[in-house]
Amino acid sequence: MSKPSDNDLPIAKDLTESYRTQIEEIMREEALRRISETQSPEELERLNSLSLVKLYESSDDDLIPALMSRLGIVRAALDGHGGTLLVSNAEVEVNNSGHKVLSLVINLDGACVSCGAAPGTLKGIQDDLLMDDEIISVKFSISMLEWFDEIQKEFVLKFGGVVFV
Repeated sequence: MSKPSDNDLPIAKDLTESYRTQIEEIMREEALRRISETQSPEELERLNSLSLVKLYESSDDDLIPALMSRLGIVRAALDGHGGTLLVSNAEVEVNNSGHKVLSLVINLDGACVSCGAAPGTLKGIQDDLLMDDEIISVKFSISMLEWFDEIQKEFVLKFGGVVFV
């Protein structure tokens, strides 16, 4: 068997990227299908239209559902495992434009607390919530690190891309 030449390597990289893109799209479609089976589009639209700052300031029960409505495909993992977001702490700040924004410390509830995929879930939650104009910061409760064994804890701290406080 001959060793691949340098000319063959770009083809392998292109093929790997093609497979990654296809699988990512299939996973996205499946996640969106699962979300649509459990969530009313009208209710998601209503929740997305609500001001997170106003919900927080008034201690409105719709805060968690409104935060959940802002999640993308990571929501399918949370819903599928009976998980939800918990707001451990939040502060209203004023951004450079003079608008009120939230700085959040999030915790998780449900089966998500012991899931090996939690590091990816946390990153997805953070990234999705930061896309909202009313959220300036997303951090996670340090108590969540108790869920992980030492190897998982080391991994999430080094490669998780999220901050624990």
